[in-house]
Amino acid sequence: MASGFAGRLRDGELGSLPVVLGLLVIAVLFQALNPRFLAPGNLVNLTLQATPLGVIALGTVVVLLVAQIDLSVGSVSGLASAVVGVFAMRLGWPMIVGVLAAIAAGAAIGAFYGFLLTRFGVPSFLITLAGLLAFLGVQLALLGPSGSINIPFTDPLVQFANTWFLPPWVAYIIVGVAALAVLGTGLARRRRRMLAQLPAEHPSVTIVKAAALLVALCIVVWYLSLDRGTAIMPVLFLLLVVVVSYLLRRTRWGRSVFAVGGNVDAAGRAGLPVTRTLITAFVICSALAALGGVLSAARLGSATTLTGSADTNLNAIAAAIIGGTSLFGGRGSAWSAVLGVLVISAISSGLTLLNLDASVRYIITGAVLLLAVIVDSLSRRSRATHGRA
Repeated sequence: MASGFAGRLRDGELGSLPVVLGLLVIAVLFQALNPRFLAPGNLVNLTLQATPLGVIALGTVVVLLVAQIDLSVGSVSGLASAVVGVFAMRLGWPMIVGVLAAIAAGAAIGAFYGFLLTRFGVPSFLITLAGLLAFLGVQLALLGPSGSINIPFTDPLVQFANTWFLPPWVAYIIVGVAALAVLGTGLARRRRRMLAQLPAEHPSVTIVKAAALLVALCIVVWYLSLDRGTAIMPVLFLLLVVVVSYLLRRTRWGRSVFAVGGNVDAAGRAGLPVTRTLITAFVICSALAALGGVLSAARLGSATTLTGSADTNLNAIAAAIIGGTSLFGGRGSAWSAVLGVLVISAISSGLTLLNLDASVRYIITGAVLLLAVIVDSLSRRSRATHGRA
């Protein structure tokens, strides 16, 4: 086992383990400096605050997997919040119409990016940089001179983002379903590998993984219930992560995403739909950015110029990379968004409890991002060297 671990370390195949260990270090450090960090109330707030950014980071993961980048996710999220405010508050349309219009606008923006990339070969860096500026301007124009559109606290969207929590028994049922799903998919994967005469892990390993997940999640639900409980909005985020993870790992489109990100020329020669894959990746990214903007406006109770502010782009990209998605494409997971946003949100929450200003948060987050990129680069170089050998 030691040699296996050493080999995985040498080849850069430790997966999410370094991020999980980093989260534990962050938690222990901030708890030692301020005992309120791991208090149930603070953790509930942390999950609520992390969700909008996590949804945006999830879309960023998809774009990074095809070896592209979207610098405009913050502006798109801000534009989406303004669309919701205009439709629901100024025009008096039903809130659901405003939400759907905002997500549709995000998807249309992503399709436009993909068209420019695949039709004219304009680098995504430049396309989305232009989008960052243009859609920021549209957001400001929609918000008007006041720079904000208030959403009543009584609106269901605002309550969803702030006061809707699952009854404990429902949360435990969801935990049980998640553990059974892990068990079922693990056993099914083992069966497929056995039929293909490939090495497969012993069933006991899958059972232990499912049991460990069940125990861990039950502890989380119990601990959060000491305060307000499990919020519905983070559950929505995790559901989106599960859906995107399934699409990436179990569908032909997902296999195309990894192939295009790994080597776009080879993917094209293999007959994979490169153009369609790139366009759909940008559509998903921008649609999720728009949804993140809607959730951010709901969390704040208003659509303002602060929604999708300057650091949203940076934090979304940083969360994806810190969580384990390669900046060079072809390697990563939907769960990278969860791990990365937890790291960034934990750092922000801990520094806030210590009464340190934003400058320290930017410095620390930047250092963590730089470390993640260095690890990614070394892992990529190690795999390339190992492949040539």
